[in-house]
Amino acid sequence: MEPNATLTALRDFCAERLGADLADRFVRLARPGFALSEAGPGEAAGHSRFGGRAMLEPGTEWPACDGFPLSLLAVLDTDALAPWLDGVLPAGTGLLNFFSLDSDSEMADPSAMELSIKYGCLDPRLGAVIAARSAHAVETAPPARSSVFEPVPWAAAPGFAFPDSFDPAWNDLDLGPDVDYMARAMPAMHLEGLLTEWSQRPGALDSEDIAFGRPQFPTGSSPMLPNHEDPNLYHHLLQLSGQGEWYIGGDGGWMHWSIPTEALRAGDFSRAIPTPDIW
Repeated sequence: MEPNATLTALRDFCAERLGADLADRFVRLARPGFALSEAGPGEAAGHSRFGGRAMLEPGTEWPACDGFPLSLLAVLDTDALAPWLDGVLPAGTGLLNFFSLDSDSEMADPSAMELSIKYGCLDPRLGAVIAARSAHAVETAPPARSSVFEPVPWAAAPGFAFPDSFDPAWNDLDLGPDVDYMARAMPAMHLEGLLTEWSQRPGALDSEDIAFGRPQFPTGSSPMLPNHEDPNLYHHLLQLSGQGEWYIGGDGGWMHWSIPTEALRAGDFSRAIPTPDIW
């Protein structure tokens, strides 16, 4: 099903449970995204994958913090994802390389932990997103001290993501005049009680690894941004859950990258930052 048809079916699903007016306001919170999972033969979404080598244009400088190289964690092939992301990012964005300081995996260089302690996991210098035009990008060997994770090609199932229960995006949802104080204080929980069979909705995203859409915060946190910036001014790029053989993000082990929405529309990925989940 294509995006507009899926969104219409999703709105109809919500209208049966919330009424047409509230459903329309609620569905406006939905953002297109992808559930990422290990790809079987022929299922990979272009070059999208966890780990492996970076896909950079020749001459691109490898990102570093205080001279210490960051590690490539993931590649998203937006050309393969483009039909579902119409209007979200500029056409021809190509490949997005996601870097982070690896201070926790078994491969981590001891010096990385010193930087992590020095700056804290919310410092923008500890992560980077670099775009590369698909026609020019080549696999790029990492510098010394940068961790290289075993590549896992990704399949990408499209859908629509709603805000996590702790997301400030709920503050902008008008529930209508007839709800009580408790519903207004906890809109996500109020709607959860009304949206029966929610897991069966059209366009459901069921994955701990998500591209675009909206982030999840299973540790009960919320979007963590430098200088207490408004999370509603940012757009989610990638969520990675912690795994046994590697560990990223905050205390909860969940890593996110986000970007100011106006920078995303302009294709300025130099402003993308790590936004990890914190206990």
